[in-house]
Amino acid sequence: MKKVNPLLIMILALGVFGIITTEMGIIGVLPQVTQKFNISTSQAGWLVSIFSLVVAISGPFLTLLASGINRKVILLTAVLIFAISNIVYAYTTQFDVMLVFRIIPAIFHPVFFSVALVTAAKLVPPEKSNKAVTKVFAGITVGFAFGVPLTSYLGENISLEAAFLFGAVVSMIAFVGILAWLPSMPVKEKISYGKQLGILRNPQLWLNIVIVIFIFAAMFSVYSYFAEYLGQVTQMNGSWISIMLMAFGIIMIFGNFVFGSLLNKSITKTVSMFPLLFAVIYLLAYYLGSYFIPMVVIVFIWGAVHSGGLIVSQTWLTTETKEAPEFGNSLFVSFSNLGITVGASIGGWFISHLGIHQLIWSGIMFSLLAFLLIMIKLKVSKSSERGR
Repeated sequence: MKKVNPLLIMILALGVFGIITTEMGIIGVLPQVTQKFNISTSQAGWLVSIFSLVVAISGPFLTLLASGINRKVILLTAVLIFAISNIVYAYTTQFDVMLVFRIIPAIFHPVFFSVALVTAAKLVPPEKSNKAVTKVFAGITVGFAFGVPLTSYLGENISLEAAFLFGAVVSMIAFVGILAWLPSMPVKEKISYGKQLGILRNPQLWLNIVIVIFIFAAMFSVYSYFAEYLGQVTQMNGSWISIMLMAFGIIMIFGNFVFGSLLNKSITKTVSMFPLLFAVIYLLAYYLGSYFIPMVVIVFIWGAVHSGGLIVSQTWLTTETKEAPEFGNSLFVSFSNLGITVGASIGGWFISHLGIHQLIWSGIMFSLLAFLLIMIKLKVSKSSERGR
């Protein structure tokens, strides 16, 4: 375990990239899916919602059950399932079969993600663990930047089969890399289920969980309707919206490493400033959203800040789960997905009742709620330290 192939961290990031491409890439090819199976858009939408729902519900429980299994076996099994699922998407002629193979990989999504983060941290010296985790997180941002648009492009310009086979190939490359380079990682000292579940008795962990929900709700209450906002408020055409989506994703890669570096310097300061920074971005988008050039600039800044929400939230939540890191990561995956669901729902309510321009206030509301809870958490932590 002393000599680790330097490409291994990137292979883990590639595995995450494949998972995000499989999970989110389906959004870009829903029109082709509806045509292939002759179903309605709302029926096809189940391919998206069922995945997130399964991730949110099953994450902690499956990670708990897998906590005693060799990490290499878990990672290999998960990426293989994702590869097989993409092949099924490409060739099945039955919508029900496709739906089942959205559920199966969703079960393995949080398990792979949780184990990959812990594995990356264990493969390097302790002082470099945050950087290793940041690199694995980059797989998410690269997935949004390139995986999702590329899946959409392949589905539109080549075929639906090609779009899904792209996801299968990515997962198979990750499978081969993990098989070849990752040493066997049996769990030498299995943490009992009771001890892992015991972290849930910590009230400060629950404060962190609610903060994560609010941060993700702040991010996705607005981002979920990104294209509609640019189209209706900024009056961008379809080509410009596509460019902005790509730019947003690319700049997320840069932002991921910026916030990773800031967290290395100070977790508390970075987490505290994050929701306020988001609120400022949203205020700019609200007051300057109708101006083309300013909004283009705002999108670039927004993308960089948006990516920070992923690693900031994960780092913040896991400060209270050091006794059971994999279980802690699974809690992050589940409750961040819950935050996405809450944010998208509330954002939709703002649009239907107040109009698309007022959508921004839903993001500001959740940002300020997150900031308020962070301040409360810091005060509670200080009081606890004084009482010891």
